[in-house]
Amino acid sequence: MDSIKSEQADSNFRSELTQQPGGEIFSACLMCRTCTATCPITKVNDKFNPFRIIRLALFGLKKEIFSSDFIWLCSNCYACQERCPQGVNIPELMSTLKNLAVKEGYAPAGTKAQMNFIKGEGRIYPIDEFD
Repeated sequence: MDSIKSEQADSNFRSELTQQPGGEIFSACLMCRTCTATCPITKVNDKFNPFRIIRLALFGLKKEIFSSDFIWLCSNCYACQERCPQGVNIPELMSTLKNLAVKEGYAPAGTKAQMNFIKGEGRIYPIDEFD
């Protein structure tokens, strides 16, 4: 992230996020980066960085968060929450961000395909006579 332009920031995003279940205390983050140090996904793919995602949310960069694929990488292992000195529930925050992204029309292709299967067929996988 080079610099933040005011037209990129959504000034209401922070309050919108804190009103959602799972986003209540994300602003309590002290930016200690303990979450990033303990994240197994960060070790494999440095695009997923809980510290950076929280920082983008605090700055109101909603479009940057939703349009990239890094929020979808969280495996909900809770290692970050267990080590967070402020008790920020990062897996819940990631779920909240995912839910908001879908509401705004952002989702990975695989998720969109699954939603279309559920809408059309009522299930993700076809069920044959054996099942």
